[in-house]
Amino acid sequence: MSTLDEFYTAYDRVLQKWPVEVEVLDVETAYGTTRVNACGPVGGPPLVLLPGAGATSTVWFANVEALARKYRVYAVDLMGDVGRSVPGERSIGSVEELLNWVTAVLDELNLPTAALCGHSYGAMIALAYALRNERRVDALTLLDPNSCFGSMSPRYLLHAIPILLSTNETRQRRFVEWETGGLRLDPDWLDVLALGAADFPKAKTIVPKRPKPGAFTNFGVATTVVLAGESKVHNAATIESAVRAVLPQARTVILGSATHHGLPMHPAAELNEILLS
Repeated sequence: MSTLDEFYTAYDRVLQKWPVEVEVLDVETAYGTTRVNACGPVGGPPLVLLPGAGATSTVWFANVEALARKYRVYAVDLMGDVGRSVPGERSIGSVEELLNWVTAVLDELNLPTAALCGHSYGAMIALAYALRNERRVDALTLLDPNSCFGSMSPRYLLHAIPILLSTNETRQRRFVEWETGGLRLDPDWLDVLALGAADFPKAKTIVPKRPKPGAFTNFGVATTVVLAGESKVHNAATIESAVRAVLPQARTVILGSATHHGLPMHPAAELNEILLS
């Protein structure tokens, strides 16, 4: 079995951990086929989940049961990242095209508006999208958003250099183990992350720039920012202050025991309560 086959096998194993009935959707857009794993009542208010880089839509396995009681949940595999989304002939080469892809997915899902929740890189996309498409976003939740309200820690970036230069399965596992302080992560999901980092054919990552303070002027989307108290990406208190400076009306929560790469799996119960409230 090739490493890529092992990745897909691990992906399916994690999806099988979802304690709800999953509807697998392949959404066709000009940018390719986007895999969306949906659950919850069809008539419920829509909630779109955007994962961190490399995490895939499967990462929400500890959250979907609670969320699906209230929402129609759409967990998306990011186009150009690891997962089961398949890029088309028209590649995403700019932030504008990345955000146009989000719009295309919402349109094909027949969602005039939706709540957006993103973690890490997914939070960067969610924030950039909400700032430019405010009328499409009912509510916005950002989970430990990196490079959205402040810089990443030099210490974190230093530890990330090896996987940025030449990633492999071992380096990815060691990096996540370091950032999470040895937290016991689901072994199947860790396989998804590590195997995907090693051999999955990825496109160039398109990264939205940190918004300037003026971008938040008159921003009216109800926003919650959840910060990981033990995150090594940045200092949670510093980012909380930065959020309050540009979005004083936003709700901010620091989860003291959370780490950046442990979210949204740990601490799931506390996070689910926040998302549902």
